[in-house]
Amino acid sequence: MGTDNAPENMSSMLLNVPISPVKTLSLGTLPNANKSASAIGSPTDSVYAASTIVSPTDSFYVEFRCGDSRNPINYSWVRKWCITLFVCAFNGITSPATPSFAMGYDSMIRDLNCTRFQATVAYCLYSLGFGIVPLFTSALSEEIGRRPIYLVSVFLGAMCNVLAAFSDNIQTVMVARILGGASASTGAILVGGTIADIWGPEERSLPMAVFSMVSMVTTGLGSIISAWLELNPHLQWRWIQRIQAMRGTYFLLSLLIMEETRSQIILRRIAKKLCKETGDDRYRVRGEETRPKLSAMIKMSCTRPIMFVFTEPIVTSICIWVFFMSGVLYVQIGSVSGVFKHIYHFNVGQSGLVFITVVVGSILGLFANFYQDVLYRKCVSRRGPEARLYIACLVALLLPTSIFIYAWTADSRIFWMWPVVGLSIFMFCSFVSYQVVFIYLADCYGPMASSALAGQGLARNMGSFGFPLFSHIMFKKLTYKWANTIFGGVAVILIPVPFILFLYGPSLRKRSTVCSQLMQDEEKPEQLEFPKSQLN
Repeated sequence: MGTDNAPENMSSMLLNVPISPVKTLSLGTLPNANKSASAIGSPTDSVYAASTIVSPTDSFYVEFRCGDSRNPINYSWVRKWCITLFVCAFNGITSPATPSFAMGYDSMIRDLNCTRFQATVAYCLYSLGFGIVPLFTSALSEEIGRRPIYLVSVFLGAMCNVLAAFSDNIQTVMVARILGGASASTGAILVGGTIADIWGPEERSLPMAVFSMVSMVTTGLGSIISAWLELNPHLQWRWIQRIQAMRGTYFLLSLLIMEETRSQIILRRIAKKLCKETGDDRYRVRGEETRPKLSAMIKMSCTRPIMFVFTEPIVTSICIWVFFMSGVLYVQIGSVSGVFKHIYHFNVGQSGLVFITVVVGSILGLFANFYQDVLYRKCVSRRGPEARLYIACLVALLLPTSIFIYAWTADSRIFWMWPVVGLSIFMFCSFVSYQVVFIYLADCYGPMASSALAGQGLARNMGSFGFPLFSHIMFKKLTYKWANTIFGGVAVILIPVPFILFLYGPSLRKRSTVCSQLMQDEEKPEQLEFPKSQLN
């Protein structure tokens, strides 16, 4: 039986059924082929179409054909960028949540009759929810796809802002903050996954740079806007939250235009449609039989990243570095208002304008990442994944420099522009390190990269959660100058981290259980074995 008998209305299904673990099947040998077969374009399909006895227990695997327009990786360039910008916008509306909250400290403390430490706890709880919850929810995208998680996340996030805006006590604000962080994280961690769905490995640098830049720029702009809201006695902290609740508009747009990009989910839907149309329930996606239960996937997503943090030298080194950098970032964001208010006598609105440093640092970081890409393409054949770390070594040197500039120039006798310069350099370091770490770990751990990235994400958010809890005591006891000097000293101690990875990364990967296995798999030549019945 051949595929020529298949009706034209079904040939658009563009399915390709590769070798089954049990038998080699072709659409020409499928039962009900006259109802469901699709055209097979590969020259080798004539080999696969050799006489095959199909047993009732055989599975018909549904896969995309080469160039299939329904495969997200084959979307047009314009469509890919529309999807990329739309999902980056999700991160853009959630990123200002922390610095904007800090801008409303004074009015919130007055209205809710709470202490500054209680307000700081509410500030930090966002990062706690952001760091922990993805360990439990990231596996859901494997089961239900990315689109539903985006929709639920943005809706719950908007509701959390509403809850905070109408709170009568600081405890309710704390609950809203931790739930808001949880909802924002669940969606935000999918942005990188969506980019990986539609862009090839060699194409992801620019989309990831845009993703990082949107996050940082909206952080700066959100802080500026929130500062001027705080300055208006008729608006202040409640309107900061109400305006952020307008992200519900994004939810409505998502309902209309957001599409699923996870290929496995798309194939699963096609397989279900085929089963329904043909009355044959043997159509399925490869790997369905061995796919673990959701509970097992959640257990793995919770335990494997933590295991990587403590057992993988590369991940451990990265986690120590980003833990400190992210913690100091949140400390600096929280200290801007105090430094420029008490030392330079800025009002809240003027202090908010200092966050233009985030925008400046992000733009400089974007150009630095372009140059890093040039270095990577030039040196990757010689240095491997470590070719991603040239710019990280520069960041390691600039990080303590920027902290020392901010610490030692924040003085009423020194022009206010100098601490702004220090902050701009620090924001540049934060932007560059975020993207470098993401791509470097993805290169090192390949199919296991999600666990490595989840581990560094947990470390990053734990730093954001923990540092502000004690930094205000440091500033009070030691002053801004000496407290930031201590942070600069720790940054000096951490300078060797990217240099060690750059110089000794290959040997560390060879000693790593996970990386060494991945390296061995890459070195094995790919072999395709055919059943003897197909070669006769």
